[in-house]
Amino acid sequence: MSADTRNPVLVVGLGRFGGSVARTLERMGHEVLGADTDPARVQEYAGDLTQVVEADCTDVKCLDKLGARSFTSAVVGIGSDIEASVLAVLALSDLGVANIWAKAINEKHGRILERTGAHHVVFPEEKMGERVARLLNERLLDFISFGDEFAIAKLAAPTAIVGLPLITSECRKKFDVTVIGVKREGEDFIHAVPDTLIMPKDILVVSGRVEKIEAFAAQHGH
Repeated sequence: MSADTRNPVLVVGLGRFGGSVARTLERMGHEVLGADTDPARVQEYAGDLTQVVEADCTDVKCLDKLGARSFTSAVVGIGSDIEASVLAVLALSDLGVANIWAKAINEKHGRILERTGAHHVVFPEEKMGERVARLLNERLLDFISFGDEFAIAKLAAPTAIVGLPLITSECRKKFDVTVIGVKREGEDFIHAVPDTLIMPKDILVVSGRVEKIEAFAAQHGH
């Protein structure tokens, strides 16, 4: 998809979360208008985004002057100032922005944002905390949670299934996880099929409930 077919995005608040979102969107080919009340942050992102402005986006009139009505998507990355976060979402909602994403610092904040007009609420600190905790036990090499106890994870092949084809190890029946694919050193990633033979040092990509994946990763011996 070429850059000119990607919708422009308004990012309000250029802290660690908002700034990361803005820079990533820009790299993906979106035009990004970044806004922050801190002149130092505006200066920091001036060379990275399509346009950066120093503005108070809790004010609907200010947002209107920035052309917020012309954006179909906006991200509110304000976190520490809950009042400013809520007011920015409310102002964007009043201007009819169709797709509003907002960062929340806790569940109560998230509920307020949803009632104020946010279509998607994210909890980056909470998600990162969970991710670090899951990876600290060293069973999982990578981990993506989908918020309903379902996850996709990357892990070293448990010794309990090494040397067996997947149809024999019956991962779904015995461990309640699905092996999606296998990465073998020096070879391309392969999608798992019933006769895929699991070898020592294989890296597996699996899906399932979080606790089932962790239990599967801990399996040793036949």
